[in-house]
Amino acid sequence: MKIIFATNNAHKLSEVQAVLGDGFTLVTPRQCGITEEIPEEQETLEGNASQKARYIHDRTGENCFADDTGLEVAALGGAPGVHSARYATDGHDFAANNRLLLRNLEGKSDRRARFRTVISLILNGEEHLFEGVVEGRIIDHEAGHEGFGYDPLFIPDGCERTFAEMSPEEKNAVSHRGRAVRKLAEYLHSLEAATEK
Repeated sequence: MKIIFATNNAHKLSEVQAVLGDGFTLVTPRQCGITEEIPEEQETLEGNASQKARYIHDRTGENCFADDTGLEVAALGGAPGVHSARYATDGHDFAANNRLLLRNLEGKSDRRARFRTVISLILNGEEHLFEGVVEGRIIDHEAGHEGFGYDPLFIPDGCERTFAEMSPEEKNAVSHRGRAVRKLAEYLHSLEAATEK
């Protein structure tokens, strides 16, 4: 099954493809001729995921999905949240975001945080939402070189290493995006199974 995934982030694409498996071919907006920035103007992860998916669907008429992810830090009242990608700058400057996060957490003993991913799937014109959450904590220095974004600062509960110290397979097994994508995959596989009966 061919499905458009509203991202041009190669890391994200390979993470999601690995979880979905061989039965699905992911197509990027760029491959469909959509080269402009896809708008993310909503104040919630659900709103952004939905806006991005509808943007792609309105232009292609094809089945598609989009995700939005936020890091929600308890001591910062849930920030950066929906603004995670543009926390420090207008662009996706991961290093600047991490520096600002550490600066804002200086002197705070509560380091609890969670990553949350929401996926909006538009299939045959109907929207379906899936959510994945992983609880953890923010450490006080970067560790590891895998992954992207806040991965070098986040240790999920039950683990001793940051996401950036894990292999992609290890991260997918426990991550917020992995959990949301598995829900998406289960839904898509259940539809496939139903049509084969």
